[in-house]
Amino acid sequence: MTTKLRLYSYFRSSTSYRARIALHLKGVPFETVPVHLVNNGGEHRKPEYQAVNPQMRLPSLELLEGTSRRVLIQSPAILEWLEERYPTPRLLPENPEDRADVRALCAIIGCDIHPVNNLTTLKYLRAHFGADEAATNAWYAHWVHEAFAVIEQLVRPGPYAFGGQPGMADIYLVPQVSNARRFNVDLAAYPKIVAIDAACRALAAFKLAAPENQPDAS
Repeated sequence: MTTKLRLYSYFRSSTSYRARIALHLKGVPFETVPVHLVNNGGEHRKPEYQAVNPQMRLPSLELLEGTSRRVLIQSPAILEWLEERYPTPRLLPENPEDRADVRALCAIIGCDIHPVNNLTTLKYLRAHFGADEAATNAWYAHWVHEAFAVIEQLVRPGPYAFGGQPGMADIYLVPQVSNARRFNVDLAAYPKIVAIDAACRALAAFKLAAPENQPDAS
């Protein structure tokens, strides 16, 4: 029986962006359900979405098979599930040590940048510490520079982050570069990252997943 996939996504959400790239790279059909993080007080906080994902974060991947329904949450878990469920094309290298290197880069973005720079954290800084736009942008840029300085050293000869095929590291890196540009972070010190981003964004899967090409882009 065919499993139908339904992705709850926000066009600017970097975690949703990761899931979209992976689905397109794998060539897996899916339906997008937009959940706006800003409009209407944040649609992710409405009871309708809380019933889908009790954490009220994005993305969520709903698996529908006949009368069976299951929801996966947290982008790392969703990406690992996709890799296991749809093993080709590979997103992770075959060699265990190479896989560890890729996962380390992903963790730098997913664990070191994202938690301190996501929408919830930035809103808390504004609401409880009086951070204005300049202060918020400086905070954002600081954590990007901390991580990108390391990632610039970790990536390998391209055109992609770990060689000749796009994979999990690129899936994490490209959305983070997109966010950095949105916050006007100067990327001049990271020519390898900029080149990887350009190579990825030339691919159909990354174009289809890009924020500006989503149904809720506004």
